[in-house]
Amino acid sequence: MSTRNNSSLPPRNGQRAAQKQPAKAAPRKKLGKKTKPRGFFAKMARSLLLLLIVAILGVLGYGGYLYWKLDQGLLDTGVDKPVPAGQSATVKPLTMLLLGTDSRPKHVSYLTDVIMVAALNPETKSATVVSLPRDTYVELSGYKKTKINEFYSRFKGKEKTSGITAEEEMKTMMGKYLDIEVDYATVLDFQGFRDVVDKLGGVDVNVSADMCYKDSVDGTNINLKQGPAELDGDKALDYVRYRKSNCKPKTKASDDFDRNKRQNEVLNSMLSQMQSFGGAVKIGGVLDAMNDNMRTDIENEQLKDMIATYWNISKENVEFKPVTGTWRSPYVYINETELAEARTSLQNRIAGISGAATADSQN
Repeated sequence: MSTRNNSSLPPRNGQRAAQKQPAKAAPRKKLGKKTKPRGFFAKMARSLLLLLIVAILGVLGYGGYLYWKLDQGLLDTGVDKPVPAGQSATVKPLTMLLLGTDSRPKHVSYLTDVIMVAALNPETKSATVVSLPRDTYVELSGYKKTKINEFYSRFKGKEKTSGITAEEEMKTMMGKYLDIEVDYATVLDFQGFRDVVDKLGGVDVNVSADMCYKDSVDGTNINLKQGPAELDGDKALDYVRYRKSNCKPKTKASDDFDRNKRQNEVLNSMLSQMQSFGGAVKIGGVLDAMNDNMRTDIENEQLKDMIATYWNISKENVEFKPVTGTWRSPYVYINETELAEARTSLQNRIAGISGAATADSQN
């Protein structure tokens, strides 16, 4: 059994080993329905948490507007098929798997840099969000022992022969890992993060330390100074993705757990923006940015049911359960106590067993 370790993860050097992919980008499509291919790839980021909350909380906070857009067919977000009997979000707790892939224009990849599972309960109007480190070492019966972020890529490579989508395979695997049934999968495009921040007019943060990193290959130019700052989409993306420095003088390196803290900081700033009068005025642009950068297997009618059920959910009723562990290259060996607590929290949320949100939901 692993024990908690608060030491920082070392920065990675060199290129990450990844499954070989075609030189050209695979078409983006809605899960469960065919669409025209889009030749667009997002720049690498570690910011799925922010988009998740925009999707689940911020947008639902303006439910009437989104409901109207869905009802009028102005948002092509979900799947056009009926919700199975008894499965409506108005009466049934739902679980969602959220994935974010590390794809860049010159680095096509299905490695999932962010893996999260959310459980929402309609009776208590509350949610639990569990996040797992991308380098988590997984030993699970029936599956290869490997990093958790490699499974989606492996499943993608087997879709044609298995006849099962990678998203369905991930739902099955993650459900087994967390001892729950996963209802839906959502894949979020990192480009949407920058778009949403810009639509909100920026975010206010307190930069924890100087951050400097440059890469002429993909145009990265991170140059942030310690102290209070108002960041636009590009700078906010730099803030949450910063890992190491190659500048002179070098700035302090950052690990996955530090980045999670910065994501939470930006998240709270985004929520504050969205809950303000100015944010309410800008919500139309936020929704449009999301619509361009999100795909899911949630039915359109289910999306409307979710909005009708959770439109007034409070961020105080959202419990964040980030699971940490011990870094021993090249894996993170999960803290088994934290993992057990995360499983229990998801199960309790589904069962409607209420409990106070952890301090993570406030940070």
